[in-house]
Amino acid sequence: MSRRTALVTGASSGIGECIALQLAERGWDLVLVARRGDELARVAAAASASGATSQTIVADLSTPAGVALIEARIADSAAPLDLVVNNAGYGRFGKITELDAEGESNEIAVNVNALMRLSRAALVAMAPRKSGAILNVASVASFLPFPGFTTYAATKAFVRSFTLALHEEARPLGVRVTCVAPGYTPSGFQARGGLSSTAGQPSFMLTSADSVARAALDAVEAGRALVVPGIVNAISARILGLMPSAAQRKIGAFMSQFTR
Repeated sequence: MSRRTALVTGASSGIGECIALQLAERGWDLVLVARRGDELARVAAAASASGATSQTIVADLSTPAGVALIEARIADSAAPLDLVVNNAGYGRFGKITELDAEGESNEIAVNVNALMRLSRAALVAMAPRKSGAILNVASVASFLPFPGFTTYAATKAFVRSFTLALHEEARPLGVRVTCVAPGYTPSGFQARGGLSSTAGQPSFMLTSADSVARAALDAVEAGRALVVPGIVNAISARILGLMPSAAQRKIGAFMSQFTR
């Protein structure tokens, strides 16, 4: 039986790295994408211990050239992909008036534009084969407006809405589309956003990158549209989704006081 191949963006650390290594353990080969070539090489070496072969591609997904490079790899019919994981993304904490506009635009470019274009490229490539899967990484923050994480929460709301709609578009084409919405997951994400590793959250609200990766990949295999890893996070997301917008705003404002 031939090995399946997955492309993972943001594969150099955190959830992306864990998804890549767990795929390797499950018998997949990999295409690893990130900005840091040395870290990609490290992940590829770790994946080889599970028998996986890895192609590494250094690309900055905030740039048109970086996105086009990965679109071309996804479209390569000589080396088809069975799974595309759009994990690359970041958030910056602070009042939007105190954050530089260019950084906010780059955040939208990675979290929204790159994810949309790579998801589209994957579906275009997979639909004729009537097989394949797409996994997009959102956040529990997608369920409420979040002052201080204003742009990040909005981009992740896009990811969740876009992915759930794409799930329905892709289903008649034989392609599975899944959204994973993790809660606070200690990783390199927090450092880049100017936060502590736990972002000021209590331990019962935290999930590990390994557990998020496992829940996400299990959901892909099951063909689920959405998974929120962790019981507390799943319950919170369900309750938030039922609240009126005024209540969501108040909760987001309250939570932002403790996010550091």
